[in-house]
Amino acid sequence: MKVTKFLHTRMRISDMDQTIQFYTSVLGLEVIERKTSPRGSHLAFLKVPNSEELIELTSFPPSGPVKVQEDLVHLAFQVENLDATIASLTAKGVTITDGPTQTSSGSRFLFIDAPDGYEIELIERPQGVKIM
Repeated sequence: MKVTKFLHTRMRISDMDQTIQFYTSVLGLEVIERKTSPRGSHLAFLKVPNSEELIELTSFPPSGPVKVQEDLVHLAFQVENLDATIASLTAKGVTITDGPTQTSSGSRFLFIDAPDGYEIELIERPQGVKIM
């Protein structure tokens, strides 16, 4: 078997509306579909600009709130200008939890927290530099 394409990542969350608000208003993602699964999970698929892969948010209220362990999972997004990103985050009242940090390659990054404690890494990289 050979995998041919990465499609989406599922993340379990506690509050669908709060989490969608964060990803759309802070990061600019777009909700392309919302539905309820046959077993009662609430699902939302979010599109990341300039990417085919999706983020699938799932909330299953009977299982209780989500407790994300520290340093377990993070999503990384590229931004054009980290200074402008910092200004935008500050204006929206979003706390920067780590950084900004500059790497030896010239890339700069910072971390913020999404609802439920998922870490979000925002990376500015110079032309031609690839991030792992």
